[in-house]
Amino acid sequence: MKTHKLFPKVDALLHGGDYNPEQWLDRPDILEEDVWLMKEAGVNTVTLGVFSWSVYEPREGEYHFEWLHKILDTLYENGIYTVMATPSGARPAWLDETYPEALRMNLKRVRNLHGVRHNHCITSPKYRQLVHDMDVRLAKEVGSHPGIILWHISNEFGGECACPLCEKKFQDWLRNRYDNDIDKLNHAWWTTFWSHRYNDFSQINAPAAHGEQSIHGLNLDWKRFTTDNTREFMEAEMAVFRELTPDIPITTNFMHMYSALDYNKLSKPLDVISWDSYPRYGNPEESLYDTSMENALDHVMMRSFKHDRPFMMMESVPSLVNWHEYNKAKRPGVHKVTALQAIACGSDTVQYFQWRKSRGSFEQFHGAVLDHLGRSDTRVFRDVAEVGRLLKALKPVQGSIVESKAAILFDWDNRWALEDCAAFSKLTKQYTKTCLDMFKLFQKNGVDVDVIAPTEDFSGYRLLAIPMMYLMKPGVADRLKAFVSAGGQVVMTYISGYVDESTLCYLGGFPGDGLTELFGLYVEETDTLYPQDVNGVRFTGLPGVSEDTVFAARDYCDVIKVQGADTAAVYTEDFYAGEPAVTVNGYGQGKAWYVGARVEQAAMEQVLLAAMREADIPVKDLPEGVEYHRRSGDDAVFDFYLNYTTEPVTVETEPGVDLISGRSVSGQVKLEGLGVMVCQVQP
Repeated sequence: MKTHKLFPKVDALLHGGDYNPEQWLDRPDILEEDVWLMKEAGVNTVTLGVFSWSVYEPREGEYHFEWLHKILDTLYENGIYTVMATPSGARPAWLDETYPEALRMNLKRVRNLHGVRHNHCITSPKYRQLVHDMDVRLAKEVGSHPGIILWHISNEFGGECACPLCEKKFQDWLRNRYDNDIDKLNHAWWTTFWSHRYNDFSQINAPAAHGEQSIHGLNLDWKRFTTDNTREFMEAEMAVFRELTPDIPITTNFMHMYSALDYNKLSKPLDVISWDSYPRYGNPEESLYDTSMENALDHVMMRSFKHDRPFMMMESVPSLVNWHEYNKAKRPGVHKVTALQAIACGSDTVQYFQWRKSRGSFEQFHGAVLDHLGRSDTRVFRDVAEVGRLLKALKPVQGSIVESKAAILFDWDNRWALEDCAAFSKLTKQYTKTCLDMFKLFQKNGVDVDVIAPTEDFSGYRLLAIPMMYLMKPGVADRLKAFVSAGGQVVMTYISGYVDESTLCYLGGFPGDGLTELFGLYVEETDTLYPQDVNGVRFTGLPGVSEDTVFAARDYCDVIKVQGADTAAVYTEDFYAGEPAVTVNGYGQGKAWYVGARVEQAAMEQVLLAAMREADIPVKDLPEGVEYHRRSGDDAVFDFYLNYTTEPVTVETEPGVDLISGRSVSGQVKLEGLGVMVCQVQP
């Protein structure tokens, strides 16, 4: 079965967002107006309670849920379902005054004052108990309400705490990781360098600018611990609802490729993946298409955590935010195409922060469906209502999924280790940009691609793209060999296979851990180029690529020594002119491609196209500025075409019906500027 409806009781794609009625309890007229305006905008779901702790419990032990019951009842009576959040993301002042241990301590060992969000120590037993008590009360108060379809744990987890409680817990975490063997830790961290050897786990501090920050293994393990500690806190909240409301699924909202937490680990216990989308639409550095491709990569990463079901775009904005450097409004037509991008990438929701603008405080000018003006005839409200109508037309898409035959490997441990390593260039490593550039090439050719961790199952894919996998986890190399041997295609780049999971260098040549055999080569040295340096790469025998064409190579160039691999491209300049720059090695029934330089996009595209041909992955000829995705259900296939240019374009479609216009389509079809077509393909 391909179709997986996230919420069977809701026979529709979800449209809505964060609703904060507790800010308007003194204005019953506004609360009454909200409901009929939600219906006018096509809103069928809201998120409640994200920041409601001080209203639920204004003083310790004094609880007020009567207003929540009334809001839930009114919404449900009007066909609006609720995502119910726990309020642990922001605490009331009485809590911090009474229990200062709940306040977070930064890496300089300075205790924070009360304020902002996520300013709490998640290790604090007292804070955990207070959160547990609140969650139990919330579950018992409203957990049986028929309008609640999802629990939303906290809000945008993030940050780290280095208080004595957390530091002691980190030491215990290290004891467990290294089998209570300090010598094992010393070896993994290579502490004999600079005479940094530890005699006991109690001597270890969290990294700090005024302390230890030069041991890569310590830095990496601290980030791993922070993720594990966050997951433990999240699961402690989840346990309450698993016990008291076992039939209601659970999520938490992630953020844009957030660097501080390993989302692959955090995603595992969740029932539904959701995230908050806030691109810089309209910025002068790039086109709308390029901005949207970065957003698409985020969508796809979230989808890939659980690719057997849709995900949720939990937050977005119908116009502008208030925290970008420049808060530019979405231009006419942009909201429609960017909202439906989420659906194209596999979301079953379009949701906003927030429904009505706050009257005061930090987010009072953050975009919302309803402005301070309070009218429904504004451009933004009309744009939201239009999306509401379109989502109703796209109801057949609900529960369908994206099935990808290619995947990009992305790993937070690798990201942290590569960014921390003292090597190459401080300015041009750009791991996430390199992943984005590769993703754009798949999208340019109309190929759906997942973004997965190297520890995930490879069996459903035909092609794996591996950009800059500097840190190679145990077992991954052997699984890559098995994948290629069975007929798969692998494309890996420079700066891959340098260190193990403890950041110790592999001996015997890079890429290490046996990958020299898979790729039929070893890298003798890597040349880091200055920004003004440019080498050239010329392909030698790659089908469809002229040997007279020279492509630019910048930033990094591997000096490669082949040991069985065929040379697909050579350098044209410097002391390694004529030496291999791109290679391909037959291994079993498949092929392993190695791109040894940061080549321009046109060159990388040729390598990926060659690998896709070998993998029998079809490509599409898309006009510039058009995004394509396919979602598959049990009985239907849906092709999405999104035009990010303001000019009409022509796309090639299979025979079917456009769900938006209702017209039959086949062959070449005109797509208006900023237009969207969703073709239900004929079986």
